[in-house]
Amino acid sequence: MIYLFLYLIFLSSSHASPYTAPPPGALIVAKTNATYHTIQSAINALNTTSVAPQTIFIHAGTYAEQVSIPLLRSPLTIYGATNNTFSYASNTVTLTSSRSQANTPGGNDATATLRAWTSDLKVYNLNIVNGYGKGSQAVALSSQRSGQGYYGCQFWGYQDTVLVNEGKSLIAGGLVVGVTDFVFGMRGVSWWEGVDVRVLGAGLGYITASGRSSATDPSYFVFNNCSVAASPSATVPAGAFYLGRPWREYARVVFQSSHLSNIINPTGWRIWNIGDENTEHVMFGEWGNTGPGAAGNGSVTKRAKFSTRLDRPVGREEVLGTGWERETWADRNHF
Repeated sequence: MIYLFLYLIFLSSSHASPYTAPPPGALIVAKTNATYHTIQSAINALNTTSVAPQTIFIHAGTYAEQVSIPLLRSPLTIYGATNNTFSYASNTVTLTSSRSQANTPGGNDATATLRAWTSDLKVYNLNIVNGYGKGSQAVALSSQRSGQGYYGCQFWGYQDTVLVNEGKSLIAGGLVVGVTDFVFGMRGVSWWEGVDVRVLGAGLGYITASGRSSATDPSYFVFNNCSVAASPSATVPAGAFYLGRPWREYARVVFQSSHLSNIINPTGWRIWNIGDENTEHVMFGEWGNTGPGAAGNGSVTKRAKFSTRLDRPVGREEVLGTGWERETWADRNHF
């Protein structure tokens, strides 16, 4: 029994270890005194044919660049320097750009500050920012392959902050900020665990915009143990925001076991547009939420008629598949 106790202590302490120095064999990025002075230059130096795991370590700093990760055959782990891997508030690395559809041709992916086009990817403690602001679609993260995990990361934008477009992804212990449709995608399957969802000052906004277009499309967004509120510096009227609206007619989004502040409108969910409602086949679900914006609390007595009060929470295996916890990109320490 004593050996088990000591092992559990070791396991717990190892999980909390700060990433303040590069692990052996990592490509090192720093503003000075390093082989690579930009994140993209380290990405370009990766071996695209090897199946051996590869690692990039980024020292503290702000890196003003667009970063594109190509399809690799190997697992890739990217670490941002931090003294607390479980808190996005301790992040020291910021990746930022200001591309938008107003100034960049090629669609949503082309605007993204981080374009992730490889599988078996883990990203830790990066602040990923699209600073374009109001007026056009401007993506911070574009996730375009299955098997991606983002841990303790911040995602900042205004419209279309995080594009989860293809495959399965995990976002845990992070922060996502925006105003309009700021978690969206067509075919992506995404589990959000313990994420702070924060909105900027606006009189109207939508957190999610699911583009699921058919009953056989696997796309699914689940927010579990999350917190939804205004950013600390933002002035947001009560009821100004909706949990989501359906970009396509089979949209599927769930908020469960989460705290919803009074910024959430009493109806919870909204149509896409008048004359293009897209609500006939949606599954907008809620279960076990708390706070003044949660269904059934205070004056919140009537959700949109096309939404669903679930009778049980959605399980991770229903979204990510049986055996998800054994995937190399799924860091179980963050769940």
